[in-house]
Amino acid sequence: MLIIDPTAKISALADIELSIRGTKISIGARTVVDSFVKIKPAGGAGDVIIGADCALNSGTVLYTGNGIRIGDAVLIAANCTLAPTNHAFADLDRRIRDQGFQPSRGGIIIDDDVWLGANVVVLDGAVIGRGTIVAAGSVVRGVLQPMSIYAGTPAKRVGSRAP
Repeated sequence: MLIIDPTAKISALADIELSIRGTKISIGARTVVDSFVKIKPAGGAGDVIIGADCALNSGTVLYTGNGIRIGDAVLIAANCTLAPTNHAFADLDRRIRDQGFQPSRGGIIIDDDVWLGANVVVLDGAVIGRGTIVAAGSVVRGVLQPMSIYAGTPAKRVGSRAP
């Protein structure tokens, strides 16, 4: 099911695939989805909920996996990947592609007023607190504290936005 607020701006060149498993994709008021953004139901039946006043820039890919919740006023720069799913690989007698997916680590939660720099990768189980900045090229897993600045692979706290 696809729900797009009438005030959202979705580029004609964005690619939002509908789910065959009933995944809900919801895009909030005044959110902008740029050219070449891809939202793909894959790796689970989680919903993708994008809040109001967000911007998803060109080349960003969101897999539905175990679900993604993006708060309000979130900025996602170019070429980011949100992947709330992991392939199973324990059975050495079967190809990885034939083993399905690992259990959920909780999906991805991004709170309000977050900025992800270009080429950030966010993994299953990540929780990004309100007002956090993630530097370009970082890989996010685990919990990122609110009002903080993170960088690196894996992302580590390098500063604070709080006075």
